[in-house]
Amino acid sequence: MVTEKKIGVLMGGASAEREVSLKSGRAVFKALQSKGYRAVAIDVGGDICEVLRREGIELAFLTLHGGYGENGALQGLLEILGIPYTGSGVLASALAMDKESAKKIFRYHAIPAPPFTVIGRSQCPALHEVPVDFPLPWVVKPAAEGSSIGVSIVREERSLAQALEQALTLCERAIVEQYIAGTEVQVAVLNGTVLGAVEVRTKQEFYTYEAKYTQGLTEYILPPEVEPGILENAAGAALSAHRVLGCRGATRVDLIIDGTGDPYVLEVNTIPGMTETSLLPKIAAMSGLDFPSLIEEIMREAITGGREK
Repeated sequence: MVTEKKIGVLMGGASAEREVSLKSGRAVFKALQSKGYRAVAIDVGGDICEVLRREGIELAFLTLHGGYGENGALQGLLEILGIPYTGSGVLASALAMDKESAKKIFRYHAIPAPPFTVIGRSQCPALHEVPVDFPLPWVVKPAAEGSSIGVSIVREERSLAQALEQALTLCERAIVEQYIAGTEVQVAVLNGTVLGAVEVRTKQEFYTYEAKYTQGLTEYILPPEVEPGILENAAGAALSAHRVLGCRGATRVDLIIDGTGDPYVLEVNTIPGMTETSLLPKIAAMSGLDFPSLIEEIMREAITGGREK
């Protein structure tokens, strides 16, 4: 396919998810080497433009989680340089990374998502005026972070200030959304098609950063132990969320299925974890795609697929 092209595996960066990104990048780099590709591992810094030119990169495989690697900024640079890249384009990346924008788009398209409100740093001194018009408990999270960094569950109003303070140290805005009790399911979408899903069962209060990356704290059920019709509805909601944001390549859509079987889209991850034990590769393996084959499919779309301008 593109074995003759020089591929830069872009990883690391300066976001709070740097270490996870490095693990993803190394796994992708190793897989590319095993298949005979001309791959270069690149830890992204301020000199990334010079590095890409010096190395003669012809295709960028993006494994940066969070920060400018996932918010459209790096995608914009690659567009200017004329270098094809994996995953979603500038606009879709920015929309998916910004939870407020994504949720507003979901609401416009009638995609089920939890009720929410947005709190800015300037509002923190007047917490008694915070416009939360849905019942406790609430989930508080930064408007533009991933891997559950800065996320809290608030079960009493008096705990809101501390949760907001934590979220707002990472972002100018915080999302307060209604907590939905139920089954967490994550759906993988690859090149416009639902690849499969995994059920997530954690021993912690919710699927925290620690639960995601500490062995033994979370159980992954493949396929999910959910009634087929309910799972089909959840997959449909996930695919709709992927499409309305304009996503491309591989995404992982996080959902909660409540006690009545209704799905709620939480967020769309445009650069999901890509270690061999990450959820997207687990789902791909269940559908018959081993890790190197998944990498090739993601690259195939980057070469042949169009993207928004």
